[in-house]
Amino acid sequence: MIAADGTRPPWAPGSFDRVLMDVPCSGLGALRRRPEARWRRRPDDLDGFAPLQRALLTEALRAVRVGGVVGYATCSPHLAETRVVVDDVLKKTGGAELIDARPLLPGVPALGDGPDVQLWPHLHGTDAMYLALLRRTA
Repeated sequence: MIAADGTRPPWAPGSFDRVLMDVPCSGLGALRRRPEARWRRRPDDLDGFAPLQRALLTEALRAVRVGGVVGYATCSPHLAETRVVVDDVLKKTGGAELIDARPLLPGVPALGDGPDVQLWPHLHGTDAMYLALLRRTA
């Protein structure tokens, strides 16, 4: 087991086939279980999470070999913590592509157009969780 700061990893680039990230986030997707969280969060909280989420995703992409896959997961439905982070990292780093996450959730209805997945309490009976799969291409 390795305990390390994911923004400054001790492992060499390309060390892993797969990385699953459950990034720190606002937790807004868990409001059905933690309704009091709505009073603990402010709009500027998102500004603090986004740079860390981008840094972690960037390093995770470096950590996988070419052809390796990174799963970016968060319990937030907020675009600033989901698609915007993924899109920004893809544009900045290059050498990666989104792959369709929907086939990994067989039998789950209403997964949208993909390739990423946003789950919703009112549709799926879960927290508002997000998943994007990125494959390193270069």
